[in-house]
Amino acid sequence: MKEYATKDIRNVVLLGSTKSGKTTLSESMLFEGKVIARRGSVEEKNTVSDNTEFEQTNQKSISATALYAEFGGTKLNFIDAPGSDDFCGGALSAFKVCESGVLVVNAQQGVEVGTEIYARYAKQYGIPLVMAVNQLDHEKVSWERSLETIKEAFGKKAVQVQIPVEPGLNFKGVVDVITMKYYDATGAELDIPAAYADEAESLHQELVEKAAEGDDALMEKFFDTMELNIDEIRQGLAAGMEKGETIPVFCISAKQDIGVKRLMEFIVNVCPAPKCDATKPVSLFIFKTDVEQHLGEVSYFKVMSGTLSEGADLTNPETGNGERLSAIYAVAGANKTKVAKIGAGDIGCVMKLKNGKTDVTLAAPGVAAIPHMVFPDFKYTCAVRALDKNDEVKVGEALNKITAQDPTLKSYFSNELRQTILQGMGEQHINYAMWRVKNEFKLDAETYAPKIPYRETITKTATARYRHKKQSGGAGQFGEVALLITPYVEGQEQPKNFKIDGKDTILNIKGSEVQALQWGGKLEFNNCVVGGAIDLSFMPAILKGINQKMTEGPLTGSYARDIRVYVYDGKMHPVDSKEIAFIIAGRNAFSEAFREAGPKILEPIYDVDITTPSDYVGNCMSDLNTRRGMIVNQEMDGNFTVLHARVPLAELYRYSTVLSSLSGGSATFSMKFAEYQQVPADVQKKLLEEYAAQAKEEE
Repeated sequence: MKEYATKDIRNVVLLGSTKSGKTTLSESMLFEGKVIARRGSVEEKNTVSDNTEFEQTNQKSISATALYAEFGGTKLNFIDAPGSDDFCGGALSAFKVCESGVLVVNAQQGVEVGTEIYARYAKQYGIPLVMAVNQLDHEKVSWERSLETIKEAFGKKAVQVQIPVEPGLNFKGVVDVITMKYYDATGAELDIPAAYADEAESLHQELVEKAAEGDDALMEKFFDTMELNIDEIRQGLAAGMEKGETIPVFCISAKQDIGVKRLMEFIVNVCPAPKCDATKPVSLFIFKTDVEQHLGEVSYFKVMSGTLSEGADLTNPETGNGERLSAIYAVAGANKTKVAKIGAGDIGCVMKLKNGKTDVTLAAPGVAAIPHMVFPDFKYTCAVRALDKNDEVKVGEALNKITAQDPTLKSYFSNELRQTILQGMGEQHINYAMWRVKNEFKLDAETYAPKIPYRETITKTATARYRHKKQSGGAGQFGEVALLITPYVEGQEQPKNFKIDGKDTILNIKGSEVQALQWGGKLEFNNCVVGGAIDLSFMPAILKGINQKMTEGPLTGSYARDIRVYVYDGKMHPVDSKEIAFIIAGRNAFSEAFREAGPKILEPIYDVDITTPSDYVGNCMSDLNTRRGMIVNQEMDGNFTVLHARVPLAELYRYSTVLSSLSGGSATFSMKFAEYQQVPADVQKKLLEEYAAQAKEEE
């Protein structure tokens, strides 16, 4: 394979709902590009893309597959992305290395949930779109209905550039109103049939006007001549697409390979080339890492600058770790072709890197790292345990390997919850990860509801005194601590007047320390001891003991936060007072005071933004009410309503699955931690009962 100049490269991601036909379109593009001699099919499980056991069994894409076609002197790299929002990471990774996208629409259904979801993602990431209405050869196709849904969803952005000729089982080809030619099922260029001439002329005029809107110079010419030539139409469409104001609509049958060649010609002529500089030192960005049968770990990259040669020695600018790329490949799914060089803007892969993982830059010395990929926050969290306790470590290791390949998955062991936590984009996403644990790593494990990271704090002031005394042969231990605790409120002036043992007392602070706790909130520690009752050298030991109890609140064993501590009295022994004695005394005095200070449980509250068709707003709001959610406000986003709510994390387990059921799969949501709030009294009572029952079981 020859080396392509940057201007002769196009990088495109294929987007759309599940079952829209992206994988079948990939086959036809590979065929037209002469990468394959025969087109496979999803039904026969022999496509270049979707080549894993899980994808073939379920007949849907799970991961994004990098492919290419050599077409008209241009190398067309295209990435077949999954259609389910649960696996959106594949598309979002592709956005990092692609300059445009093809939004595939199933002509039997018109614009679907996935169509609009991925259109929104493309808008968010600034990816220009072309739309391909697919499956126009199906007996149940309705071109009119499809066109209607496109106009409803995209309004004036959608500009029709083709007319399907006899859509349905006798689909014959397309009339193209850019070139004003008819392309039959073989791709031959012919004159427009008389029956379509008037419609073609009308659409051509609309197209010219739309193209003129994309560029001021073209608009001036249009006003002067009322016409634009083909190159000018392409120029105007390219400008409109770049601004996100134009989405050209094509008509295809990927299965019959009708209209695919014309779509590819448009991509080559109109879609943008990579904005990469071949004259600069070499750098590449790894956008995907996978483990492939017989090959091991494969890293997929885009050359961001310079020219990459096999045997290159590159460095991760962020860590300083070096890598040698002994062999590099052009990639079309499982088909990999060894090449000597890959130019700026092109996509390829390399095998068995030591440190080259997803979202990593490798570059020549002195080249800065490429900004990292940006993904939505996790939507689904569960706990994982091995069915055989002896396999716990192995299951954790398996999950770590799986999540290293997918930035939208995260796995870790929570010391606080004492659970292995797995986070992803939805229940399907989690189920696929667990399928891999079972089938690839041969381990049996299950998911279950995770514990909630509650916090404990106090609501009033309390005092306690504790004496630790130990005499059991050898050196003794003695330490006595008297302390007062009160709620810590950020920005509130430090109080000094308190009632201790029934007397009004002023505590004079000799030393103060505020700790920002790792789990949130603050601990303020004040030394108010007078007359040398406790030597200053023992204060760190008392603080250490208090910190130990901050990790285990008395109500549910959760972390404690937002507490002021005043150590105001105590006693020492000239021989037996040691650090350990004051650690124990401080810990127990704090624990006793905590129990008397009106302890309360705090729960994590999340900001939840739900984007739903207006028809389902009532369903979503009613459901939020059952989850103790509070709707903050709502707004319109095109044809969608966005609900902004605050919901306790305890009420959000499996919410992605429920929301999909409530809205027919059409609503999406995002969630982000907001703050901790006190739980209602009835919830606290329930939590205390559950904690007591659990403690009894563990006795």
